[in-house]
Amino acid sequence: MGNFRLEVETIKMYKGHRIRAGDQHLVYHFVLGWLIALFIGWMGIFYFPELRQFDLSKLSFSTIEIAWSVKDLICLLGSFALSGAMMLLYIHFFQGHWRSLWHRQKLARMILENHWYEVKQTQSEGFFKDLTSSRNKESISYFPKIYYRMKDGLLSIRVQISLGKYQDQLLKLEKKLESGLYCELVEKELKDSYVEYILLYDMIANRIGIEEVVAENGTLQLMKNQVWAYDSLPHMLIAGGTGGGKTYFLLTIIQALLKSDAELFILDPKNADLADLGTVIPHVYSQKEEITVCVEDFYERMMARSKEMKEMPNYKTGENYAYLGLPPNFLIFDEYVAYMEMLTTKESAVVLNKLKQIVMLGRQSGFFLILACQRPDAKYLGDGIRDQFNFRVALGRMSELGYSMMYGEVDKNFFMKHIKGRGYVDTGGSVISEFYTPLVPKGYDFLESIKQVAQSKEK
Repeated sequence: MGNFRLEVETIKMYKGHRIRAGDQHLVYHFVLGWLIALFIGWMGIFYFPELRQFDLSKLSFSTIEIAWSVKDLICLLGSFALSGAMMLLYIHFFQGHWRSLWHRQKLARMILENHWYEVKQTQSEGFFKDLTSSRNKESISYFPKIYYRMKDGLLSIRVQISLGKYQDQLLKLEKKLESGLYCELVEKELKDSYVEYILLYDMIANRIGIEEVVAENGTLQLMKNQVWAYDSLPHMLIAGGTGGGKTYFLLTIIQALLKSDAELFILDPKNADLADLGTVIPHVYSQKEEITVCVEDFYERMMARSKEMKEMPNYKTGENYAYLGLPPNFLIFDEYVAYMEMLTTKESAVVLNKLKQIVMLGRQSGFFLILACQRPDAKYLGDGIRDQFNFRVALGRMSELGYSMMYGEVDKNFFMKHIKGRGYVDTGGSVISEFYTPLVPKGYDFLESIKQVAQSKEK
């Protein structure tokens, strides 16, 4: 995450290329210009001996004779072919620059097609200046200052804000940029005179393998550009239907946390995949009564630690559990909604109250909640408890209602791709971006792997 933040800060140091009205044909002009230059260059190479012997002083239009030979035809066709081949090689090996040309062209056309510019009428003079000409010509008098820069897959689009009549449109470009440039917004920052959109191109390229998922220093690495900083943005909410990759994602998190010094409490009311972990690690519960007791016990542990921390000799106001050398505790609750539907109204109120206390008070003492369900129904996540989950992941196919339950009413287009483990994430900054769970090799045995991790910790 540190490297990613450094890249973001670096890209902000430079404005980049100014987008101008003429950029609407940028790709065409670039290709045509280079093809002509390459063609002339190859023709110069083929006719180099003739050019060395050519005497410019004897050149006369009256003496020019055009006579084609087979050699001339071969040189001509060869120059065309080699120029085209070099252009194709450029597109293949310099995809970043080629892509940036398309992006700049799209941005210019976005401004022009939405008419976010001003024109003025100018009177053009005819060939004979003494004759009155009534012909008027339009010229652009105002074109928004937009700067484009690409570096290491990150796009920076900086838009100057000038309090003009197009300000509202320029302040809300997220949807257009994401869909038009096929990118995901990772940061939006409003400064004194401009707004900057930072987007990430090709999110799936930032997907990592399960072996790269590491929990350390209060963070859990989930993608190359995404971490869950549970020390500062505690509690995770995961939603996803059948086949979305939710179970594998939970197992990946459990395995990574086990490799650290964290203590885990795992609840699986459906007695499914997570319940099987009870054969290799402690604190795994699937029965209704056991789960209720575990939630109560987790809450009591949190309150007891809060009291103990204040009594420690090196306790300092404002510092958390990590400063005192204490391990984090995680309550991983799968199929939360299904469990709450098993309870009576009175029982569910008791459990919900305990969970609310955990999400409200747990960060300082190092007690964190990972809650997973198919859909975050407001009925069981009321009283503001849902807003306390700073890291939210929606996996697989979800309805518009499901997304609104996860992220609230946001101005974002959600697209469906048939890729297991794909979804959307809000890391706590109110910016929703595409997300891919860590890759799990085919045939990977989580139970055996977690068993080995648990045994290595006991030694």
